[in-house]
Amino acid sequence: MAQAEKIIAKYPEGWQASAVLPLLDLAQRQNANFLSQAAMDYVAEMLKMPPIRVYEVATFYTMYNFKPMGKHHVQVCTNLPCWLRGSDDIVKTCKELIGVGMGQTSEDGMFTLTEAECLGACVNAPMVQIGDDYFEDLDAESTLAVLSELKAGKTPKSGSQIGRHTCEPVSGLTSLYNQTDLRKAKVGGE
Repeated sequence: MAQAEKIIAKYPEGWQASAVLPLLDLAQRQNANFLSQAAMDYVAEMLKMPPIRVYEVATFYTMYNFKPMGKHHVQVCTNLPCWLRGSDDIVKTCKELIGVGMGQTSEDGMFTLTEAECLGACVNAPMVQIGDDYFEDLDAESTLAVLSELKAGKTPKSGSQIGRHTCEPVSGLTSLYNQTDLRKAKVGGE
């Protein structure tokens, strides 16, 4: 309740309904990574909103789950950029290691595998989101390594799996140099 009150306090008087997204997220995190109708109704009551408005918000965004999820929610992006760069191999690797199809949870409750339309990291495709972390620049081997670490109770390194710095080209920066680099380039590369 203290966390919920802190979230609501961020919004000005009369605009508390704007807290619906973070409150739904909080409710989901406290409820085995899914939203029950009771949780959504509670959020609606807290914010003095009609429950249907909360349902509308929750069903619009794909970040909310309406059934229990595994400890690790593996969302594989299969949108065009990821597909062109090999997301079919990522899906196959996930299915084989986890032992389930899309939309299913492993028998041990460790993994739920779902397909994501787009996770917004197209430049580092293919990629997956597991919980709050992005794993990018994947291939079958690196996907297997990430999932194996999770299966072993370890925390794999998130981000690019090939060492790329954020979303820079694989070869490094080609423009947008800092001022020191520009001066060096003007005097012949010294």
